[in-house]
Order: sequence, then structure tokens, then C-alpha cells
Amino acid sequence: MTHTSHHAEPFHRTALEALRRHGVVAIVRTATPEKALENARLLLSSGLHVLEVAMTTPGALGVVEQLRAEAPEALIGAGTVTTVDRASAAIDAGAQFLVSPNLRTDVITLAGSHRVATIPGCLTPSEMLDAMEAGATAVKIFPAHLWTPAALRGMLEALPALPCVPTGGIGPDTAPEWVRAGALAVGIGASLTTAADPARQARTLQQAIADVRTP
Repeated sequence: MTHTSHHAEPFHRTALEALRRHGVVAIVRTATPEKALENARLLLSSGLHVLEVAMTTPGALGVVEQLRAEAPEALIGAGTVTTVDRASAAIDAGAQFLVSPNLRTDVITLAGSHRVATIPGCLTPSEMLDAMEAGATAVKIFPAHLWTPAALRGMLEALPALPCVPTGGIGPDTAPEWVRAGALAVGIGASLTTAADPARQARTLQQAIADVRTP
């Protein structure tokens, strides 16, 4: 199987539905756990309910646990999950999905056994198909700097069912074009929380993505 089908496990479906509905994986990466919680709460209050807490953030697992308790309606994940040990720790902390900058099939397998979704980083179509074959929920096109929306559109003509989440160098101004090209969602980090009015920025972004998806 080269993509998540309608027979997919419920945890895959839940994650895919949230990604499709919100169109954004908001990435929280900060120098302190306090700042991470502050940023996450701001994003959640702005309506962005798919949050990835990067494991490079000090105390990231505690932040994941706290957000799971505070925001049961949201989908809270861990990012920069590069090893099985990190994956196991993130799952224990309550992460509902794992995002990686690289493709590690052992991480995908471990997460699947715990009914946790995975979005591994891939750069080529071959890597993306390998990831889906291994049981990934979606693929993170990373770094998206090396791709273009036109390139994504072209690939999806051949692989229309491939759920892609381009990440890296994408901001609120360019995100709608990636969604228009066929991305399931986009990953966006600091450009959301460093805006002059982050809440307004988040709402504007969500509206722009919704407009692109309206027939």
C-alpha cells in the first residue's frame, strides 16, 4: 500500500482529518518551556488546533503533557523525533503524532504499535512512498525550500492520494499556494508567533487556506 486508504486505522484518520480541517501544523520551538507554553496557548486560542512541540525545546515533553491536559480538543504532537528513544519518550508524554526531519521506519513502526500518527521528513517521491509503505500517516516534505508548489502539483498528478505536509521556509503569505497545489497542510513555525499580532495572523492564515479550498 502506498498511501493511507479508507481502511486506515482510526488514529491515522483522526490525524488526517485534523490536518485537512486546519491546514496548518503550528510548530512551537522556543528556548524555554515557559515560552513554549505561552506560544502554544496563543496559537490554540487563535484556532490553530494542530500543534507540534519540537523536541529541541527544553522541557518539550513536559510541555506536551501540559497541553494535552489543557487542550483535549487539540491534536498535540512532538517534533524533531529522530530516534526510537525520542519517539518512545514522546509517546509516553502523550504525543498524538510524531514529526521527524528524516525517515526512520523504526520510529514509524513503534508509533504505529502505540496507535500514534507519524509524519516523517522526506525529500524525494521514493522516500515518500517508502514512508507510506512503512505505515506513516502523512509525509513531511522537508525542507520545502527545495521544492515549489508547482513541483508538488506535478508529483501529485502521478500520486494523487499522497498526503503531504510541506515544511521549512513556508510562511503565512505562501501557505495558501502550497494548499492550492494539493498539500494536505503546511508546517509553519516562528513566522506565526513572531508576527506583530499573532492571533490576527493565525486567523488570516486559516481564512486564506479555507478560501483556497472553497470550490
